Amino acid sequence: MTTLIVWFDGGCPLCRREIALMRRLDRRRSIDFVDLSATATASCPVDRSALLARFHASEDGRLLSGAAAFAAMWRAIPLLRPLGLAARSPLVLAGLEAAYRIFLRIRPGLQRLAARGGYR
Repeated sequence: MTTLIVWFDGGCPLCRREIALMRRLDRRRSIDFVDLSATATASCPVDRSALLARFHASEDGRLLSGAAAFAAMWRAIPLLRPLGLAARSPLVLAGLEAAYRIFLRIRPGLQRLAARGGYR
């Protein structure tokens, strides 16, 4: 069985909502979600600020970032597994990474919207 750790920013309302959804979908409880706002930095594999800047996961001890980290999380959730498997294709992963980089640019605005309760 794959060991999957996902680090997230529990101080970010957008992140909290997304992780809450992933936890509901992870019925087998195969993902270990680590809230960086509630955890000592000793458990972080890289600098905490790097973990907060991009989405990170560890799949079987291999640190993944960005779209690759999302794909690993999706592979662990049966409903999303086909997306995660498709992302094993370098072309699909490159497209997802490009979309993720665009998301990172608009994320601050989405975080403000989520903090005001306008994003549910």
